[in-house]
Amino acid sequence: MKICLITGSRAEYGLLRQLIYKIKKERKLNLKIIVTGTHLSKKHHYTFKEIKKDGFHIDKKVNIKIGKNNTENIIKSINRGTLGFISAFKNFLPDVIILLGDRYEIFAAAISAHFSRIPIIHIHGGETTESAVDEALRHAISKMSHYHFVAHAKYKQRLIQLGEDKNKIFVVGGMGVDNIKNTKLFSKKELERKYHFKFNKKNLIINFHPETLNKFSAKKQFSELLSAIKTLRDTSLFFTMPNSDLDSDFILKMTKGFVKKQSNAFAFTSLGSQGFFSFLKYVDAMVGNSSSGLLEMPSFKKGTVNIGNRQSGRLKAKSVIDAKANKKNILKSIKILYSSSFKRKIRTVKNPYGNGGASRKILSVLVKLKLNNILIKKFHDI
Repeated sequence: MKICLITGSRAEYGLLRQLIYKIKKERKLNLKIIVTGTHLSKKHHYTFKEIKKDGFHIDKKVNIKIGKNNTENIIKSINRGTLGFISAFKNFLPDVIILLGDRYEIFAAAISAHFSRIPIIHIHGGETTESAVDEALRHAISKMSHYHFVAHAKYKQRLIQLGEDKNKIFVVGGMGVDNIKNTKLFSKKELERKYHFKFNKKNLIINFHPETLNKFSAKKQFSELLSAIKTLRDTSLFFTMPNSDLDSDFILKMTKGFVKKQSNAFAFTSLGSQGFFSFLKYVDAMVGNSSSGLLEMPSFKKGTVNIGNRQSGRLKAKSVIDAKANKKNILKSIKILYSSSFKRKIRTVKNPYGNGGASRKILSVLVKLKLNNILIKKFHDI
């Protein structure tokens, strides 16, 4: 079976990495990799190089020419993507394509596959991020898809509610957890040496993205966050830069300005899975609104201060502290992170997204997949 897998960002590639390794080793499967999105962006440090470094051959690059992160440019990128993917599919003639998540370049690939009459496998569907435009894109991709691999039984139920066939939805757990289990992490000293810093008495990783359905929130919310963490003492602050989303340029610019003035702050455009997970192991907690604070941080038994509404609707471990997007509430939540009672609580925390093995479970389904007469979907009423 010929499979075409599309990756458009460093974060999503990190989730797919173990699955790619397994598909490549399986003789019954022939894999083609298409790279797009921020992987091909100079501003995001050409992260396609990380894919090549891992030993994978990139079969096609679909450059959607990411510019300023405003509505007009994103629509233009989607248009370029749909045309580029249709051309690639015509060349590769895949039996099925694999898509993960909800980003606009992945949405473009889904549209192209839909009109090219190619079945779609969707990973991490059924989830919700109520304050992001990704919410609608994720559900739209699910409706164009024919098989689903989800992170939790609750998400399977949500896809059933959308009319999907329960027999074509497989609960495999979180891809991020799987990646953690299969990644050799740097030691503390290796991390300091590689990224040129020293850990402090306290250490926080800051991972913040815009609430893209709220026109006026990104700048204000991030200002409140910076105002809060600026007051912290004996604390190193490690920023990971945002993806290419609406209004993410504000966050990028403000982060650079903050790091320039604060000697205890450091910013990284791309750490790769090995670097990122190594940071998660050694920092005290994550502060921001990234999905990784919910999906991956609990596996390290570390706390997360989840700011605002971007992740509203997602399953959360007991290690996640929800905070309003204002200085006072953020500082209050960070104080809870370091309290004795919270530290005791997270020792026994369980990640709701499982203990790994997602890639292995997906592969076991792929090798037995039946695609005959699958394009015409029936809406399954509840």
